[in-house]
Amino acid sequence: MARPFLPARPEDLLRRRLNRGPSRILSIGLPWLTIMAASMVTFSPIVASAPVLPPLGFMMLLGWRLLRPSLLPIWAGLPLGLFDDLYSGQPLGSGIVLWSAAMLAMDVIDERFLWRGFVQDWLAAAALLAAYVTLTAALAGLSVGYPMPLTVGPQILLTVLMHPVITRIVALFDRIRLLPLRKV
Repeated sequence: MARPFLPARPEDLLRRRLNRGPSRILSIGLPWLTIMAASMVTFSPIVASAPVLPPLGFMMLLGWRLLRPSLLPIWAGLPLGLFDDLYSGQPLGSGIVLWSAAMLAMDVIDERFLWRGFVQDWLAAAALLAAYVTLTAALAGLSVGYPMPLTVGPQILLTVLMHPVITRIVALFDRIRLLPLRKV
């Protein structure tokens, strides 16, 4: 006999939700996994003559850091930057330094501006994203002997405009992260 989707009594629905908490593995690991998965998007076989794709891993890191400041430790930029370096094609160490510097900058912003809104978060993220794209283009140009390409302007614009979308995606993942799955 098939079990109905909704219980026969409303009390049964409430009983399943009581004494439940979020899974520890999911609540701790989901931010790390989403950032690493977003870093792997640049590993796709799409070939472009100019940098077009925004740094999704870094954007996801900023999204998590702005949404939940105490969720990722300040040293999280080091291993996540290393992982991004392995998949982004940047010189090894550039992601480590830039992601760690961004985590330190976000910590300073959190201490300086205790009460922020969306506009302040967007401005802080826009400054960090523009600096990141510019510095990664400069570092990539130094490693191959070419000057910094002038084509990073559209990439910066696309990256800054995509920040609210990434923020919404991070908020969706945060709701999934806090689902009551574990019995207390």
